[in-house]
Amino acid sequence: MAEYTKIKNNLDSIQGQLTAKCKLVIVSKFRTIDEIQCAYDIGHRTFAENRVQALLDRKAQLPDDIEWHLIGHLQRNKVKFIAPFIQMIHAVDSFKLLREINNQAAKHNRVIPCLIQVHIAQEESKFGLSPAALVAFFKNEEWHNLPNIQISGLMAMATLTDNSKQIEKEFNQVQQLFLDTKAQYNDQLPHFTELSIGMSSDYLLAQKYGSTMVRIGSAVFK
Repeated sequence: MAEYTKIKNNLDSIQGQLTAKCKLVIVSKFRTIDEIQCAYDIGHRTFAENRVQALLDRKAQLPDDIEWHLIGHLQRNKVKFIAPFIQMIHAVDSFKLLREINNQAAKHNRVIPCLIQVHIAQEESKFGLSPAALVAFFKNEEWHNLPNIQISGLMAMATLTDNSKQIEKEFNQVQQLFLDTKAQYNDQLPHFTELSIGMSSDYLLAQKYGSTMVRIGSAVFK
């Protein structure tokens, strides 16, 4: 009961700070099944994992009506395992990956919503397309030939730093990329509405820069 109360208080606090336009995606990586079940029992239905195997393990042990998102780097040979059920893939960082998602989605007669990941952080270890590569990606227009994916927006991670000015600069950059892409391809990308930025340490800043999805883990379960 203490665990339930703690998670509920955390969720109430977070939700109270989010606008109606910003959706909370609970990051369940490293959490126990009981902790995730607590958040579910409180009423939350959208959870995310960053590794395919962990996602499959949790899905097998938790209620079927959970909407699962994948937020970590995805290898093409792992797409087939999540294609039957995944609600959204946040970290698409190549056209080859997008094509494989389309191929696997077609086998299950599904259209899978995807976010294109942009690299805005200073850490080289983070994945994603550079801003220039993002522009080239959309200009290529090969994505028109993939009927089983839906490009729903952009995703990015800011630099892991206490420097809020640096984080704001990066969030502002990805917001402008999002708005520019949406304006340029508005007729061709009718579902391009999501900007997935913001985690436990910076979700309030992310919301200031147009986030429609925040990916929060530790702040929910701390």
